[in-house]
Amino acid sequence: MFTGNCDIVFKDGATSDQVSQFASDLGRNGGEVLHIYNGVVNGFSATIPTHFLTSLQASDLIEYIEPDGIVTTQ
Repeated sequence: MFTGNCDIVFKDGATSDQVSQFASDLGRNGGEVLHIYNGVVNGFSATIPTHFLTSLQASDLIEYIEPDGIVTTQ
């Protein structure tokens, strides 16, 4: 698994049902959804098993996957 958590952000056309399906698939494959985003960003924060990452990256519905980090404002 990744060290830490990742954010999975879906493209604008992805429906909430599609995002929920990805979250369910992730759980069945040993991952853990930590937080679901359904405001400005459509996606979720999760711990992703390495073996499942490839299938997420191959999806046309996902805009990007990135490790969680610290965000600051000035």
